[in-house]
Amino acid sequence: MAARQTHETQGNHTAKKERLETRITADQKAFLLRAAAITGRTMTDFVVSSAYEVAVRTVHEHEVMTLSARDREAFVATLLKPEAPSSRLRKAARRYAGSRAR
Repeated sequence: MAARQTHETQGNHTAKKERLETRITADQKAFLLRAAAITGRTMTDFVVSSAYEVAVRTVHEHEVMTLSARDREAFVATLLKPEAPSSRLRKAARRYAGSRAR
């Protein structure tokens, strides 16, 4: 599926200037037409809105970390009172700082 989507605003309307093209099977097309008809939309509107919803959800899931209450409490507690670095960590930090100075 090749896609490039940009929207340019003209007044209160969004001008759709980009195209999205894809090849699908006859069965896929029939199923998409059926789903679009059930929702009272054109196949194009159904496909674009469905793809956009999935894209938004996918990006959100990738960018947002969701923690359980227990994990959230542990995370905040660690931020508020971090443990002192171990000797191995301090040694690694010195090695890293030395390699960056060169």
